[in-house]
Amino acid sequence: MSAELDLSPPEVPEPTFLESLLRYGLFLGAIFQLVCILAVIIPSSKGHEQEETESTDVKAAEQMKKAKGATPQIRQKLKKESKKKR
Repeated sequence: MSAELDLSPPEVPEPTFLESLLRYGLFLGAIFQLVCILAVIIPSSKGHEQEETESTDVKAAEQMKKAKGATPQIRQKLKKESKKKR
């Protein structure tokens, strides 16, 4: 146990240009992802108003489709009843 212990810090080479570029690129990518996530979580007021108008348009279109879809069903029921009467 008389061997000497080397407690000096290891030699770390200076980062190359490519390593530095990669490091800063990763930081920028992480910041961009955080901004995107926050944009989804916290919607802007303009986007919210547009969603409301779009949802009312979609509801109106669905109601018109339901009204049109109900008419053929009534006709089919009448045809079936008339066939049963024969």
